[in-house]
Amino acid sequence: MSFTSQATLRSAVFTRSTVVTQAALVLGGSAFLALMAQIALPIPGSPVPVTGQTLGALLLGTAYGASLGFTTFATYLVIGIAGAPIFASGGHGVARLSGATGGYLVGMLLASLITGFLAHRAWDRKLRTSITTMIAGEVVIFAAGLIWLHHVAVQSWSWTFSKGFAPFVPGEVLKIAIASTALPLVWRLLPANLRNS
Repeated sequence: MSFTSQATLRSAVFTRSTVVTQAALVLGGSAFLALMAQIALPIPGSPVPVTGQTLGALLLGTAYGASLGFTTFATYLVIGIAGAPIFASGGHGVARLSGATGGYLVGMLLASLITGFLAHRAWDRKLRTSITTMIAGEVVIFAAGLIWLHHVAVQSWSWTFSKGFAPFVPGEVLKIAIASTALPLVWRLLPANLRNS
């Protein structure tokens, strides 16, 4: 997948891309997602915890761009499914993907693609478009998460929204605020020759 458009934050900072740098970015990004996933708070009555993973997916997808962001999140999922304790609260295995949280994980994978696509259009460089980018990512995450949670839990849609969406709103608003302000700020701190790439 290639996009002939604006540079992403990753390509502006790492102007030369080799197999070694790509592999290092994928592994470093996977480690970052694993750390963010350990920031996990259980929600009473809900099988889905609040985690820092969503913020990690939004930041990584946008900074890396569509192709590398998607590849990195997919690698993170494969490592976790293979048995490394890198999902929320040290979880691992295919059960995390087939269980209540599986839809959210798939949603984050898709969100890394969408936010990366928008970053290729320079939507991460200004606050207004950066907010839109992060909201788009959140919509994808929660759409996939709620559809899958409804299917797995075999509960009503009312239950699904009350346990899989409503408790998360304050935290997700905070994550959108962090991600949508951090990225334009980083762009402004870059030298002019990199910003105009």
